[in-house]
Amino acid sequence: MGHWLKVGLFALLAIAGYSTIQFGWVDIATSQQTLSQYAQGHDTPGLMLILLAGVVYCALGAPRQLLAFAAGFALGPAQGTIVSTLICTAGAALCYLATRSLLRPMLLMHMKSQISAMQRSVQKNTFLKIMILRLIPVGSNLMTNMLAGASDIRMSPFLGGSALGYIPQMLVFSLAGAGIGFASGPLLALGVSIFAISALIGVTLYRSQRWHTMMRSVAEKT
Repeated sequence: MGHWLKVGLFALLAIAGYSTIQFGWVDIATSQQTLSQYAQGHDTPGLMLILLAGVVYCALGAPRQLLAFAAGFALGPAQGTIVSTLICTAGAALCYLATRSLLRPMLLMHMKSQISAMQRSVQKNTFLKIMILRLIPVGSNLMTNMLAGASDIRMSPFLGGSALGYIPQMLVFSLAGAGIGFASGPLLALGVSIFAISALIGVTLYRSQRWHTMMRSVAEKT
């Protein structure tokens, strides 16, 4: 693909991304009432539109916790967790592929040190390290996706680790959206426990110099 064609495609994506945010086109993905309406009415085309909006929403780096909250409200804690995790993972895949196809040369020119730092940190045991990276409640989700897309990190372990690492936060916020009365006590306790354990792991790893270097590289452009 020619250089100017890539630039043109990126410009179109940037305009589309700006429009979706400016005019609120992806807000339906985080609207509890809209999600609940389509879920109860079995409107398949409408539901697919919401799912697509959710993927774009996550690909643009918007707060995934809000999506999980809305999904929990509309679908319940279990389905809300599953759906929001799948949407977030698809959003990460979209950002990863768009970056690799269109932005990689430019990012390698302007962010080579950040890309190299992340690639060195997760080159071995990519699945596990990406999962842990997702568990840490710091840094930019969008920047992580873009750095991964611009690096030589393989897509399959990146997405697998991301999906597994997303689950604790998606579970907790889906439970919050569903409401204490709707969610079962044991499930709520499980979600809080998983979140607490993941936060503890994140703090421990963040204190290590190698992970601190990687996280600083991911977060400094936030």
